[in-house]
Amino acid sequence: MATDTLNSRTGASGAPGGLRRLLLDNGALTALIVLVIALSALSGDFLTTDNLLNIGVQAAVTAILAFGVTFVIVSAGIDLSVGSVAALSATVLAWSATQHGVPVVLAVLLAIATGIACGLVNGFLIAYGKLPPFIATLAMLSVGRGLSLVISQGSPIPFPDSVSHLGDTLGGWLPVPVLVMVVMGLIAALVLGRTYIGRSMYAIGGNEEAARLSGLRVKKQKLAIYALSGVFAAAAGVVLASRLSSAQPQAADGYELDAIAAVVIGGASLAGGTGKASGTLIGALILAVLRNGLNLLSVSAFWQQVVIGVVIALAVLLDTVRRKAGASPQAAGTGGGNRGRQAATYTLAAVVTVAIVGATSFLHNGSAGGGNPKVGLSLSTLNNPFFVQIRAGAQAEAKRLGVDLTVTDAQNDASQQANQLQNFTSSRLGAIIVNPVDSDAASNSVKAADRAKIPVIAVDRGVNNARTDALVASDNVAGGELAAKTIAEKLGGNGKIVILQGQAGTSAARERAAGFAAGLKSYPGIQVVAQQPADFDRTKGLDVMSNLLQAHPDVQGVIAANDEMALGAIKALGAKAGRSVSVVGFDGTPDGLTAVKNGTLFASVAQQPTQLGRIAVDNALKALEGKKIDETVKVPVKVVTEQNVNGFTG
Repeated sequence: MATDTLNSRTGASGAPGGLRRLLLDNGALTALIVLVIALSALSGDFLTTDNLLNIGVQAAVTAILAFGVTFVIVSAGIDLSVGSVAALSATVLAWSATQHGVPVVLAVLLAIATGIACGLVNGFLIAYGKLPPFIATLAMLSVGRGLSLVISQGSPIPFPDSVSHLGDTLGGWLPVPVLVMVVMGLIAALVLGRTYIGRSMYAIGGNEEAARLSGLRVKKQKLAIYALSGVFAAAAGVVLASRLSSAQPQAADGYELDAIAAVVIGGASLAGGTGKASGTLIGALILAVLRNGLNLLSVSAFWQQVVIGVVIALAVLLDTVRRKAGASPQAAGTGGGNRGRQAATYTLAAVVTVAIVGATSFLHNGSAGGGNPKVGLSLSTLNNPFFVQIRAGAQAEAKRLGVDLTVTDAQNDASQQANQLQNFTSSRLGAIIVNPVDSDAASNSVKAADRAKIPVIAVDRGVNNARTDALVASDNVAGGELAAKTIAEKLGGNGKIVILQGQAGTSAARERAAGFAAGLKSYPGIQVVAQQPADFDRTKGLDVMSNLLQAHPDVQGVIAANDEMALGAIKALGAKAGRSVSVVGFDGTPDGLTAVKNGTLFASVAQQPTQLGRIAVDNALKALEGKKIDETVKVPVKVVTEQNVNGFTG
């Protein structure tokens, strides 16, 4: 009856009403078309074959995760664990195949089984344990990430070569991740539209009690739904690790939010009962196009987060407007006529997009070449004063040399950095500067830049298994040894200390920890009573140090792997800092140097980050111009204490 009324209203509304109905029913597709047209007009680098393939690769992992999340959301649930399950599944594969000699085929099956097991636990807690989906999957998010770190011991594990081909291309141009995304999308569409469990999802999401009364075994269906989500999460984890040539224990952190956003942007309702695989794919493409286009337009990484948040809010608002206007629900199984109309809509959209984009491309004809040299800088994070100083030094030098510098923030996500480096490679930049999130994970992207004959300069951290034109860095291991020597000599070679480690899984944390250990070997009287990660974060440094003081109130020294954690430790120590307890930090940040002047921080091992940024840009320009540069440029570390802090400029 409601459908008849809706059809009669649609038919009576005439052509203008039909167009309005078309736009409301296909809001995500309309948004994608507008985005593509706008970015094609704004950037001449957007509409290239290489860049469009980049967008497909960058959307692949989010889309595969989102297809699994679609099943859950259609059934009125939520799954916050898919990012952690993806990382755990990839870690299990790499750990079993490379460290324990398990045949690769069996290792892949173990990874898929891991995803299924996590999904079944989620389903059991929700269906039989009566836990809200939000709580159950939030718990699995933590458990999955923790198990990934336990198995890997916080370090990336090399991926088997036979599986790493999933991150390659076919014929030298067609990315395998895109093919995997398409296949998984077709499977998701088939499950939703042509299977009993797919119809059950819509029934449970529409009205769970009615579904139960009609004979559906709702509890068992939920087990299957969350298990399916786990399978798709495992597949996404394998694809992501293949791109990075290693299983990263911190991989896919926060991807669950992108996956949920893609499903909602694609037209599904968090209330359940509606959603389709094609809409989810469009939602994932919108997020990828947005990030790619904003990178090409040199929009600040901070503003990019704002823009994406606004887009998600607008998508939910559009869903509300669509429902109030009586737009057609996006459920599966509505008949061949509806599928025919959808196919016609997508075909018409493709034709219109190609025509308009083709016209806008004339705006950029003949505009290439000339102007200032263009250099891209991808930093591992801008949520740390050390890297902010690298950016400041790089920007100042770029301005002095007349270089157009584009800076991106990878937010400590190796996959996001891979996307940024691919964008740099496809957007005709003259040179690239990379501060790797992880030295192994950046290798494939750097190799791609090398194939495109774009010079690459590594700053602060090197890139493993790939050629860079130069490495501008301080020695993290040597700096760690200096920190250990400084605290040991301050304590006279005897005393109890604690070590605050950096973020597990990052190369900087590993290298500095190795330096601490090496330096302390010369001082057998120094006893390390505790070592705990505080993620390079001041707040976590405060919390971890507060906890450690409960067990070790007589501690006499602290070594922190960066100044931020050291400042948190000082806050926890209170009046003890600089008096009965000596604290040594790392990086020589402005706040750290102020603490040294005040006497609360005994010393900071300074890497002179401003100099790192300045020298990196200088070498990038020389490489771009074909001039000879040194393969390694070492910026010396320096122990800054109260005696020499006034003369230190950073």
